[in-house]
Amino acid sequence: MSTTNATPLPDATPRDRRRWASYLVDERAEARVYRELAARKSGEERDILTALADAEGRHEAHWLGLLGGEPQRLPRASVRTRMLAAMARRFGSIFVLALAQNAENRSPYDDDPHATPAMRADEKIHGEVVRGLAARGRMRLSGTFRAAVFGANDGLVSNLALVMGIGATGVAPQFVLFSGIAGLLAGALSMAAGEFVSVRSQRELIEATHPNNDTDHVLPDLDLDANELALVYRTRGLDEDDALARARKVIATAQASDRAVPYRRAAEPPADLESVGSAFGAAASSFAFFASGAVIPVLPWIFGLSGLSAVVLALALVGLALLLTGATVGLLSGAPPLRRGLRQLAIGFGAAAITYLLGLLFGVSAA
Repeated sequence: MSTTNATPLPDATPRDRRRWASYLVDERAEARVYRELAARKSGEERDILTALADAEGRHEAHWLGLLGGEPQRLPRASVRTRMLAAMARRFGSIFVLALAQNAENRSPYDDDPHATPAMRADEKIHGEVVRGLAARGRMRLSGTFRAAVFGANDGLVSNLALVMGIGATGVAPQFVLFSGIAGLLAGALSMAAGEFVSVRSQRELIEATHPNNDTDHVLPDLDLDANELALVYRTRGLDEDDALARARKVIATAQASDRAVPYRRAAEPPADLESVGSAFGAAASSFAFFASGAVIPVLPWIFGLSGLSAVVLALALVGLALLLTGATVGLLSGAPPLRRGLRQLAIGFGAAAITYLLGLLFGVSAA
């Protein structure tokens, strides 16, 4: 059913017309967002985003038809749509698509009698299209983003818990500061070492399972019709016929080569090593991510504060950082940012509260 053949409704109320005008400006703004994102892409993703913009244009035409043409005055686009447009101009598509996914899933057309069934269906399908586009970006970002959020959050929570627990025992401010710096270095080095071992072990496992060319020099001596090379290819997943054809081709190529030098095929680097990354790079980034989070709880003591003022400022700074990291995770995962931010805040402050109470307990016992 087409959404472009709407005709003006003479009995429309002023409230109806205001709502249609609001839909009109939102559809135009969303179409511009998709076109701006498409301009930064190429190939299939560009075509998909352009098609989404064209669909928003069809919806725009529907509301224009009901309004009887361009209104003399138009309202501003919704805050959500304006925020999408601003982010599309300034940031990458991952954040924008994550917001757009939520927006498409909460279409106002579901309850509007003047929106056609086709438009309601379009909005639902748009949500799935945007979800698929956002998923591509999340997959590209997932490894680095996971390490960044995990490292920074671990530094925030662990060092906040440390300085709260140490501070609650009543020790001197200098001791709290040195404990916080020691916790930062110990945690960052531990994270870096763990990430280095993890990535290095993963690379070694991939290298150990990747086929090598150590036996290439004997290939020219194999019997073309009676050999076990086909079994090698069967262990790599080929069926019997394909493995036999592959073995014959490899042996025939080897036997046609110059026998004056040992035969050797060109080495093929393991394709998965690129996705695993460098062990040194992973270690350095883990150190930096953890340290960037762990330094925040120590800042008040670094700048000379002590006592209750230092504790309150540390809690405020860490609370803000936890809200930001939680909201960012929520935004990229398509979940409500505020809810994810509050969850992160509750977890972090909960851990700090436990260690603070333990510090008080030990401080009283020591006294």
